[in-house]
Amino acid sequence: MLKFSEEHEWIAVEGDVGTVGITDYAQAQLGDIVFVEVPEVGRKLTKGGEAAVVESVKAASDVYSPVTGEVTASNASLAEHPGTVNSDPRGEGWFFKVKLANKSELDGLMDEAAYNEFVKGLG
Repeated sequence: MLKFSEEHEWIAVEGDVGTVGITDYAQAQLGDIVFVEVPEVGRKLTKGGEAAVVESVKAASDVYSPVTGEVTASNASLAEHPGTVNSDPRGEGWFFKVKLANKSELDGLMDEAAYNEFVKGLG
């Protein structure tokens, strides 16, 4: 299951673990990404709370957790290869994995069609 937040994060859920990254729209708006800081394993995140940091040649931006839970994995390779977020934002450019504390929080997120409509409205 793939869901999207209004803050331009995606979460791909398998069982009770979600993999989180930023959308293609977000990476395009940021431009060339030069630095990524991911959360440490074991960190507790709250829905809508700051989880990671991404910096580009244009700006620095927080990445928010779309759900409440505990970080089970972080993509440490982004420290050495932050551009992966630009080249493969929904693949190798993932930021962290989180064990969901409350799966019902996913209900407040958008599916891909709704997210694409949301982005069109940002014009």
